[in-house]
Amino acid sequence: MLSAKSLFTEILDNDDSFRLFCSIAASGESQGGWENARIAALVPESERGLAPKITRHGADEDKHGRIFNALMKKRGLDPVPVPPDTDYTMLLERNGIGLAHDKLKADQPLTVQDIVTYLAHSRVTEQRASEQMELLRKHFADHPDLGRAVKMISGDEDNHLAYCHEELLRFAYAGHGRDIQRILKECALAEIRVYRDVSLAVMAHMGRILGWPKAKSAVLAAGIHAVYAYERAVGWRRMVSLKMPERRDALGGPATAAPEFA
Repeated sequence: MLSAKSLFTEILDNDDSFRLFCSIAASGESQGGWENARIAALVPESERGLAPKITRHGADEDKHGRIFNALMKKRGLDPVPVPPDTDYTMLLERNGIGLAHDKLKADQPLTVQDIVTYLAHSRVTEQRASEQMELLRKHFADHPDLGRAVKMISGDEDNHLAYCHEELLRFAYAGHGRDIQRILKECALAEIRVYRDVSLAVMAHMGRILGWPKAKSAVLAAGIHAVYAYERAVGWRRMVSLKMPERRDALGGPATAAPEFA
């Protein structure tokens, strides 16, 4: 019987599939770290108070990238190039999610609208990250190699999501509510398409590495399409709601170190 736990266990137990999984994760986290660092450097003067939180967000993402690389190193594995069809962050940018890299590479200050857009996009993608890490935490919190990493990253992702909720509500109260809701919906609908495509690509690569029979690959692909159909119909709504989080000022301090991994 196929289950999330059995599927992840199969991927994690094979060196080649584990290396691809960690390489994809490390690349995405490192890219997120760079993007947040650039945004923090370009925050407009009126929102400079946000810069330390954005910096903390980026530092967390960098830490996660180091953790995934360290997990590979612990098994004597080197990273592999990330297949373009599995590059979630690159595909998000191509679909207009997140601030354009050309803008981030320039030295011109961002606008308040840019910051609102960044936070709205982050609220959607951090929802996905939080849910994925919660799934891994549920099944692998006690794993001898992955447990500490999964729990640390999961906690960070929950903090990132809480931060997005709180800051977006602040901007909504300041008069940006209509723009925020429009951007959230556009971003959520684009993200679920990208997530579907990346999930299909990752499963195809894993299937080739692990020698899955066509029937198994077909069942997994059907499941991914079913999740997309649900998210396209109603599931996207969980990505656009805003509520004041229990964790207030979740990114108000320095990033936590991970000396046991990095």
